[in-house]
Amino acid sequence: MKTLIREYRNKLGLTQEELAEMVGVTRQTIITLERGRYNPSLILAHRITRALGGEHIEDIFLLDEDG
Repeated sequence: MKTLIREYRNKLGLTQEELAEMVGVTRQTIITLERGRYNPSLILAHRITRALGGEHIEDIFLLDEDG
């Protein structure tokens, strides 16, 4: 799964640590998500989307239909 977490996070001036604290995960989880190496639960995807100012999960998380 591809994500726009890094782009949204940078626009908001948030560090990985700050975002992690906002959504209740570790910085390592944010790193792994940004690299596309981890698919979050629906609840975590929703928390991240809201923390980054997105309205829909699809604003941040992009389904890679080819992979």
